[in-house]
Amino acid sequence: MKSLYSSVSLLLSLLVMSSGSEAKSNPFAIAYTSHDDGHPEIYLTDIEGSSKSKVTNFSGGNGYSAWSPDGKRIAFYAKYDERKTWSIHTMNSDGTDRKRLTHADNKWDNSPTWSPDGRQIAFSREYKDTDKNWQQEIWIMNSDGSELTQIKSLKGGGPYFTQDGKIVFHSEFKDKKSEISIADVDGSNIIQLTDNGAEEWHPEVSSDGKQIAFMSDREGNSEIYVMNIDGSNQKRLTNNDVDDWYPSWSPDGSQLMFSSKTDGIRNTYIMNSDGSSVRKIISNGSQAAWLKMHK
Repeated sequence: MKSLYSSVSLLLSLLVMSSGSEAKSNPFAIAYTSHDDGHPEIYLTDIEGSSKSKVTNFSGGNGYSAWSPDGKRIAFYAKYDERKTWSIHTMNSDGTDRKRLTHADNKWDNSPTWSPDGRQIAFSREYKDTDKNWQQEIWIMNSDGSELTQIKSLKGGGPYFTQDGKIVFHSEFKDKKSEISIADVDGSNIIQLTDNGAEEWHPEVSSDGKQIAFMSDREGNSEIYVMNIDGSNQKRLTNNDVDDWYPSWSPDGSQLMFSSKTDGIRNTYIMNSDGSSVRKIISNGSQAAWLKMHK
């Protein structure tokens, strides 16, 4: 554990302490999931993908990283019971002080997201009910796992907090397709933002609160789209023969990362927010989450 801590600390120090204007213009870090060890683990890298360090070591599998607002902790899910149970965890950004926050057997707890003040975590819970029907719920808890509560009026998953305390999520409808919606954190005032009869998942809000990036299969396969926070001006950004997933905004909103299965493996790409200048930055890595590092 000491060598792991040292290597990650060195990586983070290099990311933050790089000299000159380049460090000030690009003080970013990325957490992502990779199968380099044969099962999912969480790694950190810089914005060029030029160096990496593994921060988890759990054979059940770990993934879907979410940075806390201060950059000190990462929320994620881990899998137990031969992957029948998924639970939400947090850890320090160097991999230490790992804590399991949820313990529901045979439930898939996933997609954690931090509130803007870092005091709460919302997440998705998926499972089959007694009639074998698939259920999708959204739950919220304090960041230490206490006061775990279901937001009962929200049916769906992939929650993401806005800076003004609302939640965007993919909502489930009677035809089992998902649309992007937004609601107050208590589950009131639900507004549907998309209406395509397609599978639309993983909404993420830009730091200025003006746009939502998301994935949709409305035109055949999963591609990355953006829209205004009110659902207007929906635009397709990627156009590939393979599926594109998990968009993540850069801190200044000028770029997006996403995952795509190319060369037979899941890789992470970066592009400008208008879809231009696409390039690969991480091989064998997906579910990437972007953070501006704080001093």
